[in-house]
Amino acid sequence: MAEDELRGDGDAERAADVERTRIAHELISQVNGLPASAVPDALCRACANLFPEMSGLSVSVLGSGTFTGVVLCTSDEVASRLAEVQYTLGEGPGVEAIRLRAPVFATDLDAPPDSRRWPLFSVQAARAGAAAAFSLPLTGAGTALGTLDLYRDVPGSLPVDRVRTALLVADAVTLAVVALDHASPDPEGVMTWLSGAETDREEVHQATGMIMVQLGVSAEEALLRLRARAFAQGSTAVEIARAVLNRSLDLRDD
Repeated sequence: MAEDELRGDGDAERAADVERTRIAHELISQVNGLPASAVPDALCRACANLFPEMSGLSVSVLGSGTFTGVVLCTSDEVASRLAEVQYTLGEGPGVEAIRLRAPVFATDLDAPPDSRRWPLFSVQAARAGAAAAFSLPLTGAGTALGTLDLYRDVPGSLPVDRVRTALLVADAVTLAVVALDHASPDPEGVMTWLSGAETDREEVHQATGMIMVQLGVSAEEALLRLRARAFAQGSTAVEIARAVLNRSLDLRDD
């Protein structure tokens, strides 16, 4: 009996590996041969086609700074807003998924326990048009490389079979990202097709440096001030950073 169970488990794992590889090849085939600037959107469209029941999704990868760093692609404005809100507030399912290196699902952001777990994110997510959010880590070599984030405009959980699909897609996205990274002509292995997305976070880093000098505070304090201002105004960290850089906003006036 035990041998049959082990054989069954092995067959299931092999089937999962085959499906994971198939999805990864499908994603890679959708972006192969495209100009670097077109890769992120094509990858996001390919992922969205695998989740027709979802309202939208985004893919984020870890940068050199704190939290997820770079939003690789988003399917729509709501998904983009959710990614930016999590970066600005430093809380949400994506942040938890990175920390825990495990899937984190919020089936109803307007009710406990989700509204208590992430009180700030839940309010901002509802304003953006999301009622449920699901984050799956992109994991490789024992570390989190980023997240695949899905959202729905109505509350509800993922059926068991769709959870399995989501896990396989997250693994496939990881394989696709790593494959594209290795195929990059950059000798340092940096994904050149991420350069456009990196620009947004670079603006936050530059603005943080300006605030450090203006207020005479540490980098951590400067970033906290920037994020606090963004939250107070209902903006994102990137929007506040741009205002600081073009000198239309001076935090010394606070």
